[in-house]
Amino acid sequence: MDFVYLRTLCEVAKWSSFTRAADALGYGQPSVTMQIQKLEEQYGAVLFERYGKRMQPTQAGEVLLQYARQILALHAEAKAQLSTQETGTLTIGTIESLATFYLPSLLQAFRRTYPGITIALQSGNEESIVRAVKEGQCDLGLILDVVSSDLELECVPLRKEEFAIITQIGSPYSHLPEVTVQKLANASFILTEEGCTYRALLLQELRQSGTAHQIVCSFGSLEAIKQCVMCGLGIAFLPRATVQEEVEQGKLQALPFAYHSNLYTQAIYLKRKWKSRAFQNLLDLMGSALPAIQP
Repeated sequence: MDFVYLRTLCEVAKWSSFTRAADALGYGQPSVTMQIQKLEEQYGAVLFERYGKRMQPTQAGEVLLQYARQILALHAEAKAQLSTQETGTLTIGTIESLATFYLPSLLQAFRRTYPGITIALQSGNEESIVRAVKEGQCDLGLILDVVSSDLELECVPLRKEEFAIITQIGSPYSHLPEVTVQKLANASFILTEEGCTYRALLLQELRQSGTAHQIVCSFGSLEAIKQCVMCGLGIAFLPRATVQEEVEQGKLQALPFAYHSNLYTQAIYLKRKWKSRAFQNLLDLMGSALPAIQP
């Protein structure tokens, strides 16, 4: 059923006139007459009767009017809801470093505009997040990796990340203006868990240069890694932004590392995904928030 016909029905009842209803709707009178006739054919009932110059709904017309008003009100409500998307849930898949050091301030800004939307976070490594986005388990992925060339995904590079060798204060590396891979010979590392892209980057640099090293332990928790480094158990390789606070407080050192990296913080989502205003607002906030936390 066409909503236009129901709106015409309501206007004829409102004005008690085909002519005045046509003027209000911006139609010609024959168009209004045709639409009412179509409704009468569809429902098998006469909907209006003429009393002098006035058109009055029949009993059947009154019944249909009640439903028409409800249907049009629900239609308007649905359009408003879908256009603003002010309620519901957005699921973001991301890695721990971004969830901890990037998302809190961004989500605070997002909540000011869309307080009715719940943000659900799903953590994992880059591979699992990409899979979750493609399978529809996450609306959006926020990952740290090479720029995605997956044909199913829309990729929005947000920032090229800087990484550093993280040491305790006064470590043997403290005097170095820059740490080369050769200087890491026989170093003891506290690493992120397997599947982490920047762990793989570091190990590739060490392997290609033939640099001997030891992995003391691996953690999925950045806080655990930082605490181990503070205690002198080893050194770490992390995004600079994740240790900015500890460096400023004099608890850790972040030393430049001579390496080649093409890892970007990036947002990914399915190309075929419908983007609500809230979803687009979240993407815009991601693009504007990152420069503020650059080291």
